[in-house]
Amino acid sequence: MSEPPGPGTDADRPTGLEKAPGTPEPALRGSGRFWSARRLPAGIVALAVLVVAGAFLYDIAAVRAHRPAMRWRRALARQLAERPLDDTWVLVGAGVAAALGLWLVVLAVTPGLRDLLPMRRPHPDVRAALRRDAAALVLRDRALEVPGVRAVRVRMGRGKADVRAVSHFRDLDDVHADLDTSLADAARALGLDRPPALSVRVARPGRKG
Repeated sequence: MSEPPGPGTDADRPTGLEKAPGTPEPALRGSGRFWSARRLPAGIVALAVLVVAGAFLYDIAAVRAHRPAMRWRRALARQLAERPLDDTWVLVGAGVAAALGLWLVVLAVTPGLRDLLPMRRPHPDVRAALRRDAAALVLRDRALEVPGVRAVRVRMGRGKADVRAVSHFRDLDDVHADLDTSLADAARALGLDRPPALSVRVARPGRKG
């Protein structure tokens, strides 16, 4: 029969998994916004660039081979040379090009996926997000648990939750106070990186809050 390990044996040495008493929990970091792949805009731009570049390269190669330039390029060069800068079509084309470029810049510098709300990260290798409709459903179900609440409508934004409740009994101030407390707890329990600010209104049936 083996004897129990004595003092100073491996059984008494820390494994690195235990936490010392009073050790604070690691701070939870935010997941950050999720970036959209934007495959459709990128595919459209790539296809347009490929078509235009291919047409110009083909025409340049034809000219280098001592063939006449294509009619559309001669017409385009003549129009660009003859039309003044304040011509209507020149201004329209410049406006369209500027709007397209601005749109591409906005797509490049914004993350997109506005429907996903980033959650706190319990571990550096874990990222998670909650859909807006799911967060709104959680807040709605929690609001319906408050006594006196008959119906609830929740609109969930990126940083704010707009709650409209209908109460058929109890004092409206009491219902409002209970909703504030219950929804504040529910918003914190969602685990979002930035808990949404709450805007709560309570009204009687048939009246606007």
